[in-house]
Amino acid sequence: MINKICVAGAGTMGIGIAMCAAQNGVEVILFDNNKSVLEVAQQTVEKNLNALIEKNKITTIEKTEILNRIVFTTEINTCKAPLIIEAIIEKAEIKIQLFNELSKHNDPSSIFASNTSSLSINLLQQNISNPERVAGLHFFNPAQIMKLVEVVKAEKTTAEVIAKLTDFCIQLKKSPVVCIDAPGFIVNRVARHYYLEAMRLVENNQATIEQVDEIMEASGFKMGPFKLMDLIGNDINLAVSQSLYDAFNQESRFEPSALQKEKVKSGNLGRKTGEGFYKYQ
Repeated sequence: MINKICVAGAGTMGIGIAMCAAQNGVEVILFDNNKSVLEVAQQTVEKNLNALIEKNKITTIEKTEILNRIVFTTEINTCKAPLIIEAIIEKAEIKIQLFNELSKHNDPSSIFASNTSSLSINLLQQNISNPERVAGLHFFNPAQIMKLVEVVKAEKTTAEVIAKLTDFCIQLKKSPVVCIDAPGFIVNRVARHYYLEAMRLVENNQATIEQVDEIMEASGFKMGPFKLMDLIGNDINLAVSQSLYDAFNQESRFEPSALQKEKVKSGNLGRKTGEGFYKYQ
C-alpha cells in the first residue's frame, strides 16, 4: 500500500488527484513552483470539500482531516515520496526536466508516473534515470470523481511498477485499466473522433453545436462532445488531437479542427475561461 505521494503541478488535474488521494487516507505533497497557482489550488480544494459537506457526503471533521493530509509547497527539495505523479503542461521536455530534478531528491525505488493524456511514455523513459520505474497514470477530469484511470506500461516499465500502480488506483477506489504505450493510449485514441467528427459536422453546416450535443446526450452519452470539450479545456483537447495527428504522420482522420483552433487562438478555452463553445457565467 502507498501511504504518501507527491503530485507535481497544482492545476485542475493536480488538484483533483491530490484531493482524491487525501480523501482516501493518503498523505499528499502538492507541489507547484508558482505560489499564486498553489494558493488558488488550496482555495479550490477547500471550496470542493465545502461542497461535499453541503451534500452531506463528508463531515466538517472529515474535511479537516483531508486538508491536514495535504501539504502545499513551492519547495521541490521537499517533494519526497514513494510515488511521484506529474500533472504539468503537455510538453515532453518540461516533464523530463521535472522528473530528473525530482529524482535527485528521491530514492531510486520511487515510482514516477505521468498523468499525460497523449505524450509517449517511451519517449519520457529514454531521457530519465531508472526508466524501469517510469509509467503513465492517466486520470480523467474531474479526477476526484471519475473512476477510470489508464495505467500505461512502456517498454522498460517493470511488471512490479504496474502492479503497484494498479493497486494504488484500487486503493483510491478507482477502476484501473492497464494499457500498452501507444498514441492516445486507449480512451483518447477511441474518443478522438467523438470530438473531431462533431466539429466537422458543425464546420460543414450539417448541424449546430446544440443539436450535436442534444442528440448525443439523448443517445445515452452523459455529455455531448462540445460540452465535454469545454469541461476538459479546448487547449488541452486540441493538444491531444495535434499529438495524435503528428504521431500518425498527419493522417487526415486525426487532423485538428479549425473551429477548435480558433477557439484556442481567441482564448475561449471553455469553463475555465468563462467561454468556449458555450458561455458560462
